[in-house]
Amino acid sequence: MAVCYRHPNRETRVSCSNCGNPICPDCMTATPVGMRCPDCSRQKTPVRTLRNIHAQPTVTYVLIAINVLLYFGTMLSGGRGGEVYDDFALWGPAVDVGHDYWRLVTSGFMHANLIHLGLNMYILYWLGTMLEPALGNVRFLALYFAALLSGSFGALLLSADSVTVGASGAVFGLMAAAFIMQRARGVDPMRSGIGPLILLNLAITFFPGFNISIGGHLGGLVGGALCAFAIEQLSRQRRGNLLPLLACAAVGLIAIVGAVAVAGNANAQFGL
Repeated sequence: MAVCYRHPNRETRVSCSNCGNPICPDCMTATPVGMRCPDCSRQKTPVRTLRNIHAQPTVTYVLIAINVLLYFGTMLSGGRGGEVYDDFALWGPAVDVGHDYWRLVTSGFMHANLIHLGLNMYILYWLGTMLEPALGNVRFLALYFAALLSGSFGALLLSADSVTVGASGAVFGLMAAAFIMQRARGVDPMRSGIGPLILLNLAITFFPGFNISIGGHLGGLVGGALCAFAIEQLSRQRRGNLLPLLACAAVGLIAIVGAVAVAGNANAQFGL
């Protein structure tokens, strides 16, 4: 195992995202493009290498753009706005009886109002610009959709007869992933702000009076955590995207199967 270039007696698995020098937790500085050593973190002008150019948060920007365009497109579509909402929101009977399986994904790109959209997109931007450069575009996208599908599973599990929309499940998955990845790199999530953010959002989730999908938030949190843990463990064993992508795909597939199953059970229970 490599040792820290400033502390030869400390083993580490983390390298500076700019120069590649091995660094221990005491020498790590978190940046939007990954961990940096003390020497590189002091540079006023970040050095752009092929590694960090490739890992620009392009997927994050595209996801935000899709969410924003769909929201305003729905609002500006006149009488069809309600139809679009009804056709793509998550609802158990539509998934089971109507076989509208696309709702498991499309519901995660629709929002009830501008505040709902703004809060989700702000957190997505903050977490995406942190996680995507570290994971790479492909793994970040796989993590996002696995968390989104897990959120849909959780929403149907706890309230299959309710209409659910929003990117909150995927966003909660990103929160969990950021927490796990920071812990793996020796960064204290409670000091970085990720831990308090999760606790605050969980408190809001369970606060009475808010029309919030508890299952969607918890499902996304669990799905994101499972994917992040798998990515961290598999990346240590072998370089490349194949195994981490398969792990995210497995989480997403389990979420799909579970969502379809609980949608059917709910319909039988409620006689829908």
